[in-house]
Amino acid sequence: MRTRSAALLLALVTALPRLAALLHERGAILSSFTDKGDDFARTFLADGTYGFIPGHPSAYTQPLYGWFLIPLYWIFGRHWAVVGLAQIVVAVATTLIVWQIGRRFISPAAGLIAAVLVALHPYLVWHDVHMNREVLDHFLAAAIVYLTLHAAEHFGWRRALPLGAVLGLGILGNVRLEALPFVLGAYLLWRAGGSRRTALATCALLAGAAVVVLPWVVRNEISVGCWTVTTDARALWKANNVNTYETLKHGGWIDHVPQPKSFPPTPQDVFEHWQKTGVVLPYDECAQMTSFQHKVVSFWVHHPGDKLRLVPLDAQWLWQPSVVETRGRPGAGSWLDTLRSTAEPAYMIPLYLLAAIGLFLVPRLFAALVVIVLGYQTLAAVLFVGETRYRVPWDFLLALLAGAALVELSARVRARRRPAAGVPAPLEP
Repeated sequence: MRTRSAALLLALVTALPRLAALLHERGAILSSFTDKGDDFARTFLADGTYGFIPGHPSAYTQPLYGWFLIPLYWIFGRHWAVVGLAQIVVAVATTLIVWQIGRRFISPAAGLIAAVLVALHPYLVWHDVHMNREVLDHFLAAAIVYLTLHAAEHFGWRRALPLGAVLGLGILGNVRLEALPFVLGAYLLWRAGGSRRTALATCALLAGAAVVVLPWVVRNEISVGCWTVTTDARALWKANNVNTYETLKHGGWIDHVPQPKSFPPTPQDVFEHWQKTGVVLPYDECAQMTSFQHKVVSFWVHHPGDKLRLVPLDAQWLWQPSVVETRGRPGAGSWLDTLRSTAEPAYMIPLYLLAAIGLFLVPRLFAALVVIVLGYQTLAAVLFVGETRYRVPWDFLLALLAGAALVELSARVRARRRPAAGVPAPLEP
């Protein structure tokens, strides 16, 4: 298949089911379960303040998704079609990057199969058209893997610098990736060996990430009062306290974890109160961040048994083939729950099995990267909390392994059907 024809086919396979989901969900796109970045983008365009409330800058969310929305709202207005179509474009770009990863580093056939698998991922078809920051996480994850493999071919600063910059964007979209530049730097050093050139390249990688992240961190120190990517440490506390295990075990999400009445209002609580009353309650999000970070460390130190109970549950929620269902989930009790409990496992279970086979068929360079990256994501889930939407941005790695397995299995089937060379066919009676 020619390159242009394959690209067009993949674009259509990605876009058409998402367009159908967008048209079906158009009434809920801007009204249900929207990301905090939507509030930040609207406030910025109305007042010039990047935060919940005009005149009150905030860092209570990772900023990248809000930045993605700002130019869309400014140019086209805030409309379900604007958001949905823009995110479908991002999804198409992600599929094409996955195709190029497989095509270049495994085989053309494996890349094409993997891209189709990503395009038809049941969870992503629905998730990509709603206001979820993971659509950007998915795109950046694919770009990070491509650039890492590209850098591994000849590890020098020219290839390391753009990788670092994309990692910086990834951190601004998902703070869980903060340590990933160091992990990938170590992987590339292991692959290339130690030398002056590779040491310089590693420094370039880390510098590229720092240059992208640092302006936002400096902005937060100046405007909010602390050096940080996000001040939302309460979410980390919700995932790490003595009540978390029982809450999750009984179908709740971390937002359902009981909180003492003595806790101060979060910036989001203040925003909701301001929307109702026009009054801005006093709050200090930097002080809250520090306080909740201390509470998390104290929980780990003083309640190690409770934390150990959470570890397998966090890992299970990350990797289980069915979608994690909690109280208050969108579409609870509807056809969406049927998709979560049937369509998604029907897709993920074969994908897991094929990926396990493919791990032994792909080049060692690629297999090692997959194990390292997915291990990193598992560790992040164990420290924070596991959930389907945190895993799916990296499911394309499983699709690439599955693509390699399907190519190999197909080749073996064809070989068995082909008559052995040099052996005459039996005479018919």
